[in-house]
Amino acid sequence: MARLPRLYAPQIPQLVQARFARALDATTQGASPTAAMDRLCTWLGDSAREHHVEVHGWSLVHDRLTLLATPPGPQALPKLVQALGRRYAAQQRQGRVFAERYRSALVEPGRWVLPALIWLESLPAQLSYVDRPEHWPWSSAAGHTGAAATAADWMVDHPDYWKDGNTPFDRQARYRERLHAGLPDSQRQQIERALFGQWALGEAVFLQQLESQASRRPRPAPRGRPRKPAAPHSG
Repeated sequence: MARLPRLYAPQIPQLVQARFARALDATTQGASPTAAMDRLCTWLGDSAREHHVEVHGWSLVHDRLTLLATPPGPQALPKLVQALGRRYAAQQRQGRVFAERYRSALVEPGRWVLPALIWLESLPAQLSYVDRPEHWPWSSAAGHTGAAATAADWMVDHPDYWKDGNTPFDRQARYRERLHAGLPDSQRQQIERALFGQWALGEAVFLQQLESQASRRPRPAPRGRPRKPAAPHSG
């Protein structure tokens, strides 16, 4: 089965996940997993700046990198991931960095950006690395909730996050409540289906608009054979 081309639409954020071929806690270069994670975070910021990608949220755990970002063009995100992989490969010298081609989904602004952020920032807690997402040092959760004094200087908060409160304190408090409440199973499953199927995440009107804007079909084709047109009546 041929792999799908990358799905892209101008000014639409993308949820991206890249899995590592070898978990970061299995490093044998003498560096601790903490040092490897710190280096990858630095390289992520460098690559985002280099390719002018607006990163709105991110989470790095031992086996995967997940981020929500708006690229300036169709090649910017692939180049970011490639640059990150090259930097890491030069250090580890143990073959491929990523286990597979990264997966991505377009995300509807105004409806799905905050749920996508909550989903990705919740991963460290869901994987039992920490009890609260904001306690994980290798993600944007601490900056969004106010648990850290400042966020990474290469991050660009999405307008949906800014609209969630009139002041930084209000935004952080509201987002902290959302993050601790978590997502309904239906939302979580919808996000995961879009990401792992590499489709768009959004409501019907958004998906219809993408049909004429996106680089390829943004949602799966209906199952079954297309209906045959009705035969003309003779008379």
